[in-house]
Amino acid sequence: MLLEHLKELMAYHLVGKKVFQGYPLRVEYFLTDDRGHKILEALAIMQQLGIDFMLQNGMEDTLRETGVVT
Repeated sequence: MLLEHLKELMAYHLVGKKVFQGYPLRVEYFLTDDRGHKILEALAIMQQLGIDFMLQNGMEDTLRETGVVT
């Protein structure tokens, strides 16, 4: 299942893959410079919007329970 998700992310150029020679086989996955890091920035903005909304609507307890706000 994980490999299927990684292949899909690679198809969208969000994740890259580096294969190292030798035994045992070693593979590293990384965020691509173009789309991968941009999507991470977009997710961080969306997360902050959600936190701001929750704070404005008196949901501090929920944020505290999840460890977002202390």
